[in-house]
Amino acid sequence: MLLLETNRDTLLTSLQTVMGVVEKRHTLPILSNVLIEKTNGSLSMLTTDLEIQIKIVTEIDAPTGDFSITVAAKKMVDICRAFNEKAIISLEATDNQLHIKSGKSRFNVQTLPAKDFPTIDNSVEADNKIKIEQKKLKNLIAMVQYAMAQQDIRYYLNGMLLVLENNTITVVATDGHRLCLAADELSESMNKQEIIIPRKTISELTKLLADTDEYVTLTVFKNQIQFELGNTQLISKIIDGKFPDYHRVIPVNHKNILTANRVALQQSLQRAAILSNEKFRGVRLVLSQNELKIVCSNNEQEDAQEEIEVEYLGDPLDIGFNVSYLLDALNHLNSEKILCHFGDANSSMLMTIVDNANYKYVIMPMRI
Repeated sequence: MLLLETNRDTLLTSLQTVMGVVEKRHTLPILSNVLIEKTNGSLSMLTTDLEIQIKIVTEIDAPTGDFSITVAAKKMVDICRAFNEKAIISLEATDNQLHIKSGKSRFNVQTLPAKDFPTIDNSVEADNKIKIEQKKLKNLIAMVQYAMAQQDIRYYLNGMLLVLENNTITVVATDGHRLCLAADELSESMNKQEIIIPRKTISELTKLLADTDEYVTLTVFKNQIQFELGNTQLISKIIDGKFPDYHRVIPVNHKNILTANRVALQQSLQRAAILSNEKFRGVRLVLSQNELKIVCSNNEQEDAQEEIEVEYLGDPLDIGFNVSYLLDALNHLNSEKILCHFGDANSSMLMTIVDNANYKYVIMPMRI
């Protein structure tokens, strides 16, 4: 039975959009599949790992009837990618197989019943619903996502905190060694709500968001969050846990303030880091009046030193940090200048942007 005949890019683009959710190894074989459905001239593709679900709907001009089928997602992507851009692909089904044809090429792949495919139910009443420009949300996430923990036993750190309060959206991430916060204004006001979005969800959402003024709709449910971008919908469970009180972590009385050109500092740190210890990645910042020395060394008695002119009139200071943590922030900012607020050699550093109170990056020092 002929299910569908369409151009290669229609299938491939949709498949690539939903592919990221599919786990390579899973206890349930059907979770390696993509659910492909055609209803009333719309073709939808859906994947899930039971924690996250992505669905994309494409309008399609195909006279064939409605159908619902599941097939191995990675195999479908690889097969479609192997055809040239102008290829016309037909899908036919018999028994438990899907026949994929284009020109003189033919592939027969196993299918599993669509009725057995699990989906995430989001029929409960929403707690909050907001619209925000895609580029605004994408920028907020980019400014903090590198600070999320990876596979930490404190599971609530393996994600990003989203705070909605009045007409402000705030995102916070921490791995226990550093904390990053960014905020922006919303066009509407709402009651305060805090939710922790899993790391994998943030990764998939970042791929979907574009640098445009088009809106993404966020809908928050009791234990889920939904993002709608055009014809794509992402639903994710949220992490049930208590995020650390980030207000207590952010220093407020550091009086030693350094003002530096972001790119100059970034490039100096990148050069010095070549000779840093590969395991600990330590760097010393030696501060004196209007001067910053950057020093890295390793176990092979090798060292690198950089000097840059800065604006600094605070106390002389010699403090160590993980150079990767410093570069993570500098690589994800686009401001010309940054401010570094210091206490003493044992106090955390606060990095901010000139004339922007909505960005804060806190890094714990390390002994070198």
